[in-house]
Amino acid sequence: MGKSKKVIASGYSAAGASYEKRALRGFIARSTSPTEDIDFANSTLRQRGRMLCMASPIAAAAINTNRTKIVGTGLKMKPCIDTQRLGLSDAEAKRWRMKTEAEFALWAENKNYSDALGMNNFYELQSLAVKSWLMSGDVFVALKRGKTSPINPYSLRLQLIEADRVCTPNTANNGIYGFTEGENKSNGNIIHDGVEVDSGGRVVAYHICDIYPNSGFYYNPKKKPNWTRVEAVGKKTGISNILHIMDAERPDQYRGVSYLAPVIEVILQQRRYTESELTAAIVQTYFSMIIKTEADSSDLPYLTPNEDGETDRETPELGPRETVELGPGEDAIFGNPNIPTAGFDAFTQAITKLVGAALEIPHDVLMKEFNSSYSASKGALEEAWEMFRMRRAWFVSDFCKPIYEAWLAEAVARGRISAPGFFTDPAIRAAWSGTRWDGPAQTHLDPLKEANANAVVVANGWKTNEQVTREYYNGNFEENIQALANENAISNGVLTKSGNYREEKEDDGNSEE
Repeated sequence: MGKSKKVIASGYSAAGASYEKRALRGFIARSTSPTEDIDFANSTLRQRGRMLCMASPIAAAAINTNRTKIVGTGLKMKPCIDTQRLGLSDAEAKRWRMKTEAEFALWAENKNYSDALGMNNFYELQSLAVKSWLMSGDVFVALKRGKTSPINPYSLRLQLIEADRVCTPNTANNGIYGFTEGENKSNGNIIHDGVEVDSGGRVVAYHICDIYPNSGFYYNPKKKPNWTRVEAVGKKTGISNILHIMDAERPDQYRGVSYLAPVIEVILQQRRYTESELTAAIVQTYFSMIIKTEADSSDLPYLTPNEDGETDRETPELGPRETVELGPGEDAIFGNPNIPTAGFDAFTQAITKLVGAALEIPHDVLMKEFNSSYSASKGALEEAWEMFRMRRAWFVSDFCKPIYEAWLAEAVARGRISAPGFFTDPAIRAAWSGTRWDGPAQTHLDPLKEANANAVVVANGWKTNEQVTREYYNGNFEENIQALANENAISNGVLTKSGNYREEKEDDGNSEE
């Protein structure tokens, strides 16, 4: 017999891709398309992610911390028009910005004007959208039209649609459990979990079910669920009919994955461990007693019923100021349950650190526990805020800006705001549509230290006063300077609180010093 050839492995074949190493023999990984790897499992991930948010403090902390830091009480719109392209003076641009901000606030701050359901105003919808996006992996916003009125001149209405309702239509099983993959029979387009794409892979429409497909509460065997096909962009207006808020992790991915997906198993096990420790601590609070007797248990008066079916003696119970009378040959033995695991806190911290690393939230920020040094806590905050700013930028791009641009188009069309060239030149339209969205500022651990550091940064030209004011204090530098100038004028007696300038009196030489 000839000698068998020796397999020579090189590169990754001798490392992470090896099938010869003992540690890797059983590690068989097979990744397919995003549709198979993500869409087929997405329903399960959504339900588990939501459940953990309801039942796990760590999961709830991760979601709520993101919501609070990304949008907080709401991202406020500031127009940033291109004055040079539009040929506007500083005074004209300022008047336009003030007018536009006031008009947008009229629509955004009233829940009956901005929400199709009349439940939340625009800023509250931001909070709901971020939370739903992170829990479910994505969320949808339908841009609908409602009736105008003398007090509400705008027809734009927003309706948030939870991820479950966007699904592939199916005629089997009364449509309750829609297939992940499907086909639009009228045009041959493929439907990926409710998202219809053309032959080039571009999203052209979304399919929305009129009920929650997995809900038995809405199930009526006599009535089949209906799906509405909503085109992604209006053919006449070019404005989005529906917005899809998600962040993709792979190319050709059409549905988002729950923010908690990478840590679902770890959080679930940690929750079970915490519950077992909590149960042990509760059991420890009970003062248990066992009665030991030399008599036959069948002869015990509190176990053996008499002729009337009752026992001659009550079962011994312990309570405040209670005494238990023991019979002949009986002895009391008190329970001494083991205390909860001594390393519980250290183990829980180790788990939360792993969870925080995967979710890009350091342990200090996730648990709101700043017990380390100033430098360590500051570093944790800086790391967390890099992620919060990134997600805020995504949310502004997917949610805030498209909604503002749709609102602005209506405001200009109705003559509420003047924007020459808005509908005739796309470049001019973009110049009128520029915005900045200000949200919660970064947390301060030591305001004095950070203020001094910001002064050095500005003095060296590494940042501007406007950047520092916006990032750290959520304000507007120019507005602050103007307000300070007015306050100083009032303090010096030059300006009255009503905004009128006092007339300077000439010194007649008789004034008292």
